[in-house]
Amino acid sequence: MNICTRCIVYYSVSILALICMLSLFPAKAQEQVNVYSYRQPFLVEPLFAAFTRQTGVDVRVIYAKGLIERMVQEGRNSPADVLLAVDIGSLSNAVIQGLTQPIVSELVDVNIPRSFRHPNNHWVGLTSRARVVYASRDRVAQNSITYEELADFKWKGRICTRSGQHVYTIALIASMISHHGEENAKEWLRGLKANLARKPAGNDRAQIKSIFAGECDISLGNTYYMALMLTNEKELEQKEWGQSVKIIMPNAADRGTHINLSGVILAKNAPHRKNAVKLIEWLTGAEAQKIYADVNHEYPLSDGIDVSDMVASFGDLHADEISFDEIARYRKRASEIVDEVGFDEGLSF
Repeated sequence: MNICTRCIVYYSVSILALICMLSLFPAKAQEQVNVYSYRQPFLVEPLFAAFTRQTGVDVRVIYAKGLIERMVQEGRNSPADVLLAVDIGSLSNAVIQGLTQPIVSELVDVNIPRSFRHPNNHWVGLTSRARVVYASRDRVAQNSITYEELADFKWKGRICTRSGQHVYTIALIASMISHHGEENAKEWLRGLKANLARKPAGNDRAQIKSIFAGECDISLGNTYYMALMLTNEKELEQKEWGQSVKIIMPNAADRGTHINLSGVILAKNAPHRKNAVKLIEWLTGAEAQKIYADVNHEYPLSDGIDVSDMVASFGDLHADEISFDEIARYRKRASEIVDEVGFDEGLSF
């Protein structure tokens, strides 16, 4: 065997040996955390990107509807570590379905006030949003209003809204049940239905568009949708719609404006529990809360984090202090009332 042949054999054996060693001692897999998200990608991707840059933990996300049902079907084999939800109903439902475990973290306890956490820490709030009245700047002179007033005859044919079965609407109706009782809340919803300008349809942005188009004069919606439209430099027509509408904080002079939560749960069978807790801690921390405020125009829950200038321009928020457990308790009855009054059927003109 000549020298060249010996070299080839030697290096071939060496490479084979190296391959065998690597197979016995595989490289450490990249750290990850799996997120199921009801929240839209553009609202949370900036947060996940910042988290990964700081921690090196890769955030793998599924955006879809029906994620709670999916987790139930997956059972112990679910890959979900955390679930991001858009309202108290989804958070409460996840607990009821047995999909959660307590979030044990002193940091989270410090970051988020007690009133925005489940009594046993099975969910944690991340942001709040106010359910306000959108009103035409040209056709609505008043700058104060109550939810109760929406059933007043003076608004007949002037109100548009999204489906009564949407989670945001259900939460508001549940709060009305809590404050006024079932029968009064039902009568109020009948009055609201009688004042509709059209059949309930569309999302919050669509309501603003309808006001701009003159289809109605007022509607219900979340503050952050208005802010996102007013700062939208890609779709300038949305900016124009938003500029035609003002925000009125309902019940600001008495019990306060209804608020809802976005929040997070730690999955009962989380395969990457350590990283999941790390993500939840980060989402409740100052940097993430600042992103929520400045980029998403939501109300942060951590003390010391200011709202964006845009949200501040809507006026001070005097929030209704009804507990979120109370709202969750009446959600089922609220949904039933929507069907009982035929709210989503609209009026027969």
